[in-house]
Amino acid sequence: MYHKPVLLTASLEGLALKKSGTYVDATFGGGGHTKAILSHLGPGGKVVAFDQDEDALVNQWEDDRLLLVHQNFRYLQKFLRFHNIEKVDGVLADLGVSSYQLDTPNRGFSIRFEGPLDMRMSHNIDNTAENIINTYDETSLGNIFYRYGELRSARRFAAEIINQRKNNKIATTQDLIELLKPMIPQARFFKELAQIFQALRIEVNQELSALESLLEQTAYVLKPQGRLCVISYHSLEDRLVKRYMQYGCFDNEPNKDAFGNSHMPFKKIGKMLLPDSEEIKSNKRARSAKLRIAEKT
Repeated sequence: MYHKPVLLTASLEGLALKKSGTYVDATFGGGGHTKAILSHLGPGGKVVAFDQDEDALVNQWEDDRLLLVHQNFRYLQKFLRFHNIEKVDGVLADLGVSSYQLDTPNRGFSIRFEGPLDMRMSHNIDNTAENIINTYDETSLGNIFYRYGELRSARRFAAEIINQRKNNKIATTQDLIELLKPMIPQARFFKELAQIFQALRIEVNQELSALESLLEQTAYVLKPQGRLCVISYHSLEDRLVKRYMQYGCFDNEPNKDAFGNSHMPFKKIGKMLLPDSEEIKSNKRARSAKLRIAEKT
C-alpha cells in the first residue's frame, strides 16, 4: 500500500457503515480507505472500488468482498449496473493526486522532481501536459491557468510560454519551471507553481467534469439514508461538492420545476471537517484536505 489515507476515522464515521452494506470507494489508490471499510464489514458486506490508474491495480488483495474496477469514477453507474448492483449504502471519494503519483517523477505531477510533462492519471488518456504547453494557443492556455489555477497572472504566463516555445520545445517539468521562474516573486514561487501544475493536471484529466458526473450519479445509486463522503483538496473541487450536497446541482440555488418546487437529493451531515494538527504533521498530503458528508433523502 503506497497511500496513507486522509481523514480516515472521520470518513468511516461519515459513511455510517453497516456490516452487510455495499460501499463504493471511487478512488482506490493505495487501498487504504477500502481496507479500512472492509475491516468494519461482515461476510455479507462489499466494496466496489474504482481507479483509472494502471499502477493502482497492483495494490489489490484477495478478498471476496472487494471488486476493483479499472475505470474512471465518471462511469460509476454503468459499472455498478454491469455487476448487477442496483443501489449502494455509501460512496467515498478522496479526490486529487495520490502520494504515489506525486512521488513518481516520470508521472510529471510534482514540482519537486524532474520528469516528462505527462500528468495523466491513466495511460489511456490521449492528452498530456506537454501537448497542452506546446500546442494550445495563448487564449486557451490563459483560460486554463485562470480557471483551473485561479492565477491573476494567467495571461502573462501564457504569453511567455508561447514566446519561449518558438525556440525550444518545453518537454519536462524542469523546462517549465525554469521558464516561469523569472516571472514569479520568490515569496509566491512554490504556491503559484503548484497552481500552474494543478491547472494543467485538471485539463489533462478533465477532473472537474468527471467530478460533476460522479456527484450527479450518486443521487441515483445511493439508497435512501445512504451516505456520500467527499475529500477535496482545492477550492474548485470543494465548491462543486458543497453546492451539489446543498442544492443538488452546481448553481448557487436549487433547480426548480414548472411549479416552483425544488428537489434536493441530499441533506448535509455536520460541518465541513478538516484534519487536525497531528494528522497534518504525520501526513503532509492532509494539509489542504476538506471532508464534506451528506445523506441521501
